[in-house]
Amino acid sequence: MTGQVIVSVSGIRDETVQTVADFAAEMDRRSVPLSLLVAPRLKDKYRLVSDTVTQDWLRERRERGDAIVLHGYDQAATKRRRAEFAVLPEHEARLRLLAADRVLEEVGLRTRLFAPPRWIASPGAVTVLPNVGFRLLAGMTTVRDLAHDTGVRSHVIGVGDGFRAEPWRCRAMVLSASRGARRGRLVRLAVSAKQLGKTGPRQAVLDAVDLALHHGAAATVYRWPLVEGVRGAA
Repeated sequence: MTGQVIVSVSGIRDETVQTVADFAAEMDRRSVPLSLLVAPRLKDKYRLVSDTVTQDWLRERRERGDAIVLHGYDQAATKRRRAEFAVLPEHEARLRLLAADRVLEEVGLRTRLFAPPRWIASPGAVTVLPNVGFRLLAGMTTVRDLAHDTGVRSHVIGVGDGFRAEPWRCRAMVLSASRGARRGRLVRLAVSAKQLGKTGPRQAVLDAVDLALHHGAAATVYRWPLVEGVRGAA
């Protein structure tokens, strides 16, 4: 069975959008669309609603086939060293999701796809997602169709955004992508914009993509409904 590869980028903002644009150009040359993980607020008082350059770029990329995926509201740790949606009860998760949804709608980037910061969502967040209109949840180990209660098991392989970026981690990502693609599985590669600005991690992602394509993986994005026939981990 032919595998698939999804490449996602997080941490897109005023300071990183050009770095991500350069990487997107590399992916365009390989005919690989990107899943762009977007948060309305980031640290250092960043607000997407005030960043028209990044807004314009994201809208342009979506028109070219990339996917916009909500990646939290402000990515603040709700408890010490825990990701934003990792331990939230339903009520708090609902408030954050609705606030984020309003911002993305305001800037013309509304999406029904959700990938929680560090890929971890609490049971409360999972429960409330479909109630506020989201249809797909990309988690650490599974991509879930929330409307049809189906899913594909596939572990995120990443650098940055909660993943380590040491050389051994980069090598492991390349090897895992190659192995998954050879076995016809769904390969999920994730990288933060910050790490794309570093030579080693950036090259590792490019190598991982190239090997996945070499072994016949079809490039795709997070989408709803899930594509039938996608094979997850054994």
